Amino acid sequence: MIGAVIRDVGPFTLRLERNRFVMLVRSIVSQQISTAAARSIRLRLEALVSPESLSAENILALPDEQLRSAGLSPQKLSYLRDLCERITDGRLELKHIGRRSDEEVITELIQVKGIGRWTAQMFLIFSLGRLDVFPHDDLGVRVAIRDLYGLPELPNKATSIEYGARWRPYASVASWYCWRLGDLKRKQPDWTAGYPV
Repeated sequence: MIGAVIRDVGPFTLRLERNRFVMLVRSIVSQQISTAAARSIRLRLEALVSPESLSAENILALPDEQLRSAGLSPQKLSYLRDLCERITDGRLELKHIGRRSDEEVITELIQVKGIGRWTAQMFLIFSLGRLDVFPHDDLGVRVAIRDLYGLPELPNKATSIEYGARWRPYASVASWYCWRLGDLKRKQPDWTAGYPV
């Protein structure tokens, strides 16, 4: 079934965000808002620290009022501060996190406020380039499974995992094709090229 999607979509062209901190900032910023709004907030954050780069130290140096002026909600501001504090005090070490197993990375990342399992899985796929991550809770993946396999409704966790097992050891690649299938059906550009914003 996934073979037909691969033929329709073409080559696997996922581009990684190699800056791990920036990936996590983008993930936090993009939660529950449109892609355009998230991109706007990210660009304003970058402008606030310019000409320096977006880093935990540079963000922590800014007062809350300035960060809020970029469009961050109080909740996202608290998430961003928690991420930055964990990085600067050493509780979260991103430089060597790629040496850990998928589950170890997830366990470490979900200690940060505002980062759940799905966000950690997106980090594994879009920043670390892990090829066998299956985000069973992802709506786009579940919709694709329903449509590809002719299910009467969206699959639950157990059913999603059952179908996802067929894609091992390339579950990340198959998930990417599931997202692209959704883009094609909606006639939208490839959102995964710049994930999350």
